[in-house]
Amino acid sequence: MNRFIIAVTLGLMAANTAYADVTEEDLLNDTASVDDVLTNGMGRHLQRYSPMDILNKENVQNLVPAWAFSLGGEKQRGQETQPIVHDGIMYITGSYSRLYAIDVKTGQELWQYDARLPEGILPCCDVVNRGAAIYGENVYFGTLDARIVALNAKTGDVVWNKKIADYKAGYSYTAAPLIVNGLIITGNSGGEFGIVGEVQARDAETGDLVWTRPVIEGHMGTLDGEESTMTGTLNATWPGDMWKTGGGATWLGGSYDADTDTLVFGTGNPAPWNSWLRSAGNPEGTEGDNLYAASRLGIDPATGEIKWHFQTTPREGWDYDGVNEVVAYEDRDGNKRFATADRNGFFYVLNREDGAFVSAVPFVKDISWAEGIDENGRPIFVEANRPGDPATAADGKKGEVVFASPSFLGGKNWMPMAHSPKTGLFYVPSNEWGMDIWNEPITYKKGAAYLGSGFTIKPNYEDHIGSLKAIDPDTGEIKWEVKNPSPLWGGVMTTAGGLVFTGTPEGKFIAFDDETGEELWSFQTGSGVIGQPITWEQDGEQYLTVISGWGGAVPLWGGEVAKQVSYLNQGGTLWTFRLPEQLASK
Repeated sequence: MNRFIIAVTLGLMAANTAYADVTEEDLLNDTASVDDVLTNGMGRHLQRYSPMDILNKENVQNLVPAWAFSLGGEKQRGQETQPIVHDGIMYITGSYSRLYAIDVKTGQELWQYDARLPEGILPCCDVVNRGAAIYGENVYFGTLDARIVALNAKTGDVVWNKKIADYKAGYSYTAAPLIVNGLIITGNSGGEFGIVGEVQARDAETGDLVWTRPVIEGHMGTLDGEESTMTGTLNATWPGDMWKTGGGATWLGGSYDADTDTLVFGTGNPAPWNSWLRSAGNPEGTEGDNLYAASRLGIDPATGEIKWHFQTTPREGWDYDGVNEVVAYEDRDGNKRFATADRNGFFYVLNREDGAFVSAVPFVKDISWAEGIDENGRPIFVEANRPGDPATAADGKKGEVVFASPSFLGGKNWMPMAHSPKTGLFYVPSNEWGMDIWNEPITYKKGAAYLGSGFTIKPNYEDHIGSLKAIDPDTGEIKWEVKNPSPLWGGVMTTAGGLVFTGTPEGKFIAFDDETGEELWSFQTGSGVIGQPITWEQDGEQYLTVISGWGGAVPLWGGEVAKQVSYLNQGGTLWTFRLPEQLASK
């Protein structure tokens, strides 16, 4: 009770001070404005790059803790948030759909909001939340029962609370929302339950729906409360009624390319995983592509119309999804490009104007499901390494078991990479693992798992699973690699000071040289780092923040790998570091 009273009192005290509303222009200029962090990705292009160089290779060893904040309680499960910083306040989300406002100078809590989650929520991959959004005088975040909540940023009072989808059918929400031109734009989670992926846009002030765009063909979009257009063409790539429960969850959220005025969202696995059930006509033709699952979509932010699509894994049968972030950047020749490191193990470069394929290279070793990517961007399948059809099995219960690499948790999963315009490189947190996988018969039942597959994840190498790689997108060359014994599951940030920051499940928060991969500084946080670091300037000094708290999908789904990391402790501590001004020149 005392803690509640203190939090409320501090929130009321904060409400009595002036507050600067966040504008569209502020969001647009987030990367260049170094005294705050207003967007997930440190810019809606998701480059996770800071132009600050107060902290650099020569003085990073002088970085020291400024304060730490405990999320408290018993809800210490998988802390994946990226903090937002504005007007002296830091906003973070925590597991089990919590949001905190913290005094950025002292680390003292101003207020806390705990969503009242109902019984029966169905999050597939831990009770995580990846961050908030800020606009006007409100802060926004999603909850595990598939709702989006707007809170007054100064007091924590609820402004509105809207339903995204039905949690009883398996829907949830874990991503940081995206705000563009006064619209708050969300995806959904729940691809393992036969849901239908969708992108929704709401008026940020009222929460009223403006448009919806389902991402599976055959479903109808809406605009201003009326039906707009159908997604794709009914039954062009889906057999029978399977499109009705086709998956494609948009669970990682999206990015925004201001140059082309385009939202870019990735879509998850088709449902069920068993690809034999989803093949129409000739399974090796485009009839079985199951659009727009396992794809990247370019979407008009004003209307929700799909401008273009690029499918990374057609006829997807390994749960490789297609949700991984799409980062807008310019290559060394000035071409406007997108880059994405897919769970399927390939690093793709696309044209920003129309999403057209430019190039693809492997960024992990031992890819077994495809020989490569052809000139059109389609994978060259190794059909012998597709899980077998259970319908052809003697008992009809289990198809042929195959070993596939990477595992279904991917060459890279949700954890965001970073891009440095200074070096031209991408810094990609990757994992080298595979899996035994097989298909099983399955029928859809509302609110029940809809996989049709079984699996066991295994490490590919004895000395490492995780691998932080510096990739040249122009050539596909891996410039350097730093190996880690356990899987990497946290985000990456890079700076103009020549530094790359990320953390490990073993608890280390590390600074690397952006050109060589040399470790220059580290700090033991006490629990696994699977959050997303940020940096900003305060009172002439450079600050960094990252959250520590082991969890996420690996301990839940990791098979043999989960056993290897079972000794790691959960936690929930937000660490903030500073470079003291007097040590900045040393």
